[in-house]
Amino acid sequence: MTRRRTPRSGRLRALAQLVRAPAALTVPGDVLAGAAAAGRATDASLACLATSSVCLYWAGMALNDWADRELDAVERPERPIPSGRIPAPVALGVATALTAASLGLAAAAGRRALAVAVPLAATVWMYDLRAKSGPAGPAVMAAARGLDVLLGAGAGRLRPALPAAATVAGHTLAVTALSRAEVTGADPWLPRATLAATAAVTAAAAALPALPTGTALPAAAARCGTARLAALGGLAVYGATAGRAQSRAAADPSAGNVRRAVGAGILGLIPLQAALTAQAGALRAALPVAAAFPLARALSRRVSPT
Repeated sequence: MTRRRTPRSGRLRALAQLVRAPAALTVPGDVLAGAAAAGRATDASLACLATSSVCLYWAGMALNDWADRELDAVERPERPIPSGRIPAPVALGVATALTAASLGLAAAAGRRALAVAVPLAATVWMYDLRAKSGPAGPAVMAAARGLDVLLGAGAGRLRPALPAAATVAGHTLAVTALSRAEVTGADPWLPRATLAATAAVTAAAAALPALPTGTALPAAAARCGTARLAALGGLAVYGATAGRAQSRAAADPSAGNVRRAVGAGILGLIPLQAALTAQAGALRAALPVAAAFPLARALSRRVSPT
């Protein structure tokens, strides 16, 4: 019995590492933030979209490692494909199957959701297969995260969610640019620029109107202060999480510090999403997003988010 379980558990761990399983906790908050900004109710279709987003994130991670398998054999031989724990065709199959599952779940949520999910999936595949190593790579990744926020809003209600999408995209642009120096280390200006971007994102998110969506004016006025307070708390956690690691990388831009700053930036998305959701007045939806943060941090110690 023991001999059979050990290889299976090893394969499952390798699969979790391939798709960066715990980092998927950074994804549903995109959908919830977009839905909150658009005044969309939390219902079964929104749960479908959050699950669709998670599937696509995992697909992107598997596709990333498949596309980078030769480079990883030199720079990161411990990863699942170069270490031989996951065959390359299996990784590609996982990426394809998860993308199909993502689009199927989006279709179940309605045509409008699918109208956003299709370009989102195309952007993810374009990033991994073509854009990642080019100058437009960070911008393409930022576009994918922005589209993920708009997925929660729905194709017919994109405009109110654009500020939240732009905020998440701005954070993603900075972290993705920094991630290019994970292996080699960075010039000091890069983590400093990323730290400045984190400050700018915090300020931009704090400046968004704190008015609960879908409520009558008296009720909105009564809840506005609570929404603002919750949002500021989330932004404080975001700034501390991402900014602290970026400050260390700015002081010593070695590969290890840069990698830790990138990991902190990925996890820092969760309190940012919680803040944006609360800022839009969806306080109940913000709670599970915020609750995912300590869980994601704990799991990231076992499976790296980068």
